[in-house]
Amino acid sequence: MLYTARAPKPSAELDFGLLWLALALLAIGLVMVYSASLPTAEASRRTGFDGEFYLLRQGAYIVLGIVAAVAAFQVPTRIWQQAAPYLFLGGLLLLLVVLIPGIGREVNGSRRWIPLGFANLQPSELMKFLAVLYAADYTTRKAAFMHDFKRGFLPMAGVMMLAGVLLLLEPDFGAFVVIVSIAMGILFLGGLNWKVFAGLVAVLLSGFAVLILTSEYRMQRMLGFMDPFADPYGKGYQLSHALIAFGRGEWLGLGLGGSVEKLFYLPEAHTDFLLAVIAEEFGFVGVLVLLGLFGWLIVKAFFIARRAAQLERNYSALVAAGIGIWLGVQSLINMGVNVGLLPTKGLTLPFLSFGGSGIVANCLAVAVLLRIDWEHRQMMRGKTF
Repeated sequence: MLYTARAPKPSAELDFGLLWLALALLAIGLVMVYSASLPTAEASRRTGFDGEFYLLRQGAYIVLGIVAAVAAFQVPTRIWQQAAPYLFLGGLLLLLVVLIPGIGREVNGSRRWIPLGFANLQPSELMKFLAVLYAADYTTRKAAFMHDFKRGFLPMAGVMMLAGVLLLLEPDFGAFVVIVSIAMGILFLGGLNWKVFAGLVAVLLSGFAVLILTSEYRMQRMLGFMDPFADPYGKGYQLSHALIAFGRGEWLGLGLGGSVEKLFYLPEAHTDFLLAVIAEEFGFVGVLVLLGLFGWLIVKAFFIARRAAQLERNYSALVAAGIGIWLGVQSLINMGVNVGLLPTKGLTLPFLSFGGSGIVANCLAVAVLLRIDWEHRQMMRGKTF
């Protein structure tokens, strides 16, 4: 569908609303990472930075992410499309490298990081961004075959299965779920037959059930999630303390720095369970504000996708929608885990949780959204780029 001539021209070169929204989330994350990590940092004098260790690291990650975003914004969408298969192949190679003993770093039984000296690279975080670019490119190229299971879906399924196997070997089940959601969502929006889509969803749900039932580790997490207080000192420890944090926060919270659960009761307080600390310190109202910010960011991504579709820029539309799906699914999973609606899973809260690779990937996603929207504004002014 072509964009109507009566549509008003944008008054600015850039969507500053989207930009400030992303910066606000990063700023909130910086403050809350500092608050949640302060006891852990002070207890570990070997860091040399005392209580400011995680604050300084997160600040450096945000600066790095912003620099990467500024560079990414300069890249035209057509270049991203041309490079998408090669970038995705590079991501697969990184997923393979991280599994090599002596190269990949193992923490708590998972081998997900490649030490770079000054920081650790987590390929699975970058793969989410690369999966968006590749799935959108594939769906655009194969648009004529989306009704065909063999020619439209199977090649994409094979590639994503390879990525999934590498992720499960780490293991990183959470990243696997997010990447599958991205691929399936983009294929569906790109015209995949709805009957095929429904059947694939059923197969995927069955596959996830098999993965859980055949893994003692995942099974224990499932049991702990269903009744955390049945074993509050064992498999239900993390979730039970997260729920206590939510309960203590009540409506308005205990104030910034007032969390008790972050005092070595709640594991991963500055990463996976940062939302629980936010709930304890700012209460239901604080969590509601955060939900509103994430919701508006995701809505903006889909608005940009809709505008691209109206301008018949299919690749841009699928990339913007894919970013919305990625951030939406990952945010919902993290929040669901924190409130006990989903099993405990190692997925961070986008833009907020501590971690360099995740912050950089999130900043790249916003930069590409801004670029797509900027190109639309230029087109509506009759300019070329």
